[in-house]
Amino acid sequence: MKLLSSLKISLAVVGLMLGAVTFTANAQSDKVKTSMQALVAEANKLGAPRADGDNLYFGTTKINGDYTVVDSIKAKHGGTATLFIKKGNSFIRVSTNVMKGAERAVGTPLDPNGPAIAANRQGNAYYGIVDILGKLFDTGYEPIKTAKGEVIGIYYVGYLME
Repeated sequence: MKLLSSLKISLAVVGLMLGAVTFTANAQSDKVKTSMQALVAEANKLGAPRADGDNLYFGTTKINGDYTVVDSIKAKHGGTATLFIKKGNSFIRVSTNVMKGAERAVGTPLDPNGPAIAANRQGNAYYGIVDILGKLFDTGYEPIKTAKGEVIGIYYVGYLME
């Protein structure tokens, strides 16, 4: 009888732990989605997105090398943010606060074999855990589309998994 009581208590503890993990994961996902909405809104305040060669614009604002939008998202929501431009079959970081060593990871490509690129190439968003430059992040990736629906880049937000 005592063994059965101990087992019930152990199962209850496991249930509470799983509930806490689920709550934390859901809170993190909500944070990613909220940050993504803010990034999209902040970029689109500048105007409609367009690509001109290797340059990404929102309205008349050239995004390449301009960190105003991504840094404002980090300041307001934490985490990291990036704007990618489509270049051939690749997506290249043109504005980011993701760091590669002591430098911003500008000019680095989105993982060509990852789930985010596959979804965005098809015009779909991707949300999930991704390895970014050797670290795990809870992320969101959404395609940047022209008024005609052409994918010209990707919005990204993410939070380091600790």
